[in-house]
Amino acid sequence: MHSTTPPLSNSRRPSLASRRPSMDPAKLIPMGRADALVGTNQFNVVFVGAGNIMFGSDEGPWNHSFRFEHKLGPRLKVVALIDPSIERATAVLQKKCESFVVSAYQDTRVFKSFEDFLKNMNPRDKPRAVVIGSPPMFRGTDQPGRDLELQILNALPGVALFVEKPVATGPEDEIPQAFAIAKKIDQSNTICSVGYMLRYLRAVQMMKRILEENNLTVMSTVARYACAYEAIAKPDWWDKSRSAGPIIEQGTHFCDLSRYFGGEVDISSVQAHSLEWDEEAGQLSKMSIDESKIAPENRIPRVTAATWKYESGAVGSFTHLVALQGQNYSCEFEVYADGYSLKLVNPYVQPVLYIRKPGDDNETTMRFADDDPFFSEISSWIDVIEDVDEEAGSQILCTYEDAVMTYELTWAIRKASERSRIFKKREIQA
Repeated sequence: MHSTTPPLSNSRRPSLASRRPSMDPAKLIPMGRADALVGTNQFNVVFVGAGNIMFGSDEGPWNHSFRFEHKLGPRLKVVALIDPSIERATAVLQKKCESFVVSAYQDTRVFKSFEDFLKNMNPRDKPRAVVIGSPPMFRGTDQPGRDLELQILNALPGVALFVEKPVATGPEDEIPQAFAIAKKIDQSNTICSVGYMLRYLRAVQMMKRILEENNLTVMSTVARYACAYEAIAKPDWWDKSRSAGPIIEQGTHFCDLSRYFGGEVDISSVQAHSLEWDEEAGQLSKMSIDESKIAPENRIPRVTAATWKYESGAVGSFTHLVALQGQNYSCEFEVYADGYSLKLVNPYVQPVLYIRKPGDDNETTMRFADDDPFFSEISSWIDVIEDVDEEAGSQILCTYEDAVMTYELTWAIRKASERSRIFKKREIQA
């Protein structure tokens, strides 16, 4: 895409975010039009986690196994499925073995833990890659039983990693441990990608291209995420002691997009306010769980609104709402730069991009049918592992360290909102 606007002053400097990896949106081929990777070599994979993110559910479009099957075709061999629930793992494998992808799963062995897999691993079963889709409270630290990344690095050096987001959901004081893991991954030259799939949307990469081609510095990012709470029936999601709260567990995607465009955040500048469950405006009428079973101090906020400064001087904001009923969420993400407005609407389902450029007060609308960022992130990661010709344009768009920085921002937002709440209570009591 070539700009028709006049060239900008040489004094304008690209933002920090412009140096983050980006891809040609034309290279992000929809899964239905992508051929299985050419080759004859078997591609061994270990799946950690037999839940929804790995095998799909009615709640969303995620299903990593489905994307692997399309990307690798008959080359795919899932040598192990690791999950503490043997029954659940066995059930999902049975369904796969009753389908046309049986060749990928007919020899898959089930293990309760990664340690069990290592003890019983045959040399022919050594994986080329490990996909970590286990709950985030069991990883992202150096604590025994919650140190999966370190176990893999130590036992299987050179094996590529794909890690679901967020990287962890432990206490805030464990964030330095996640940064230490990131450093070890980087120093070991391990190929690692973290599943912030919205970076792989063609609409998002079109936004990056517009900014880069016009040498624009982002002035502001504005994000809004309103979830349909009626459809969220998992009690853990409503309990901050289990999920770490909706900003860390759910809003993380939009905090990550904000950093992807705005650059590094001055964490000390983060401010936030929240609407809590016990305030008049926070009463919900269609909850599908019994919140009375959750300790009051662990109940999640209904609204969190945050602002911050980027190191470039730009300003970011994010509002997360537990407010809608029905099934459909309402999500938008906006980027502003000199003369430009880029607004991404409905990124999870059918992304629409609204573009306003200098010299035209009207918006141009771009729609992106058949886009599958879940496939694009898996496809790009495998291309990097297989060292596919650079002309394919594949890149890993989110490293482990980058993901930890997003995790740090989400925690900063949660803590800022809690400080604001405590300050308000003290004012009322005074």
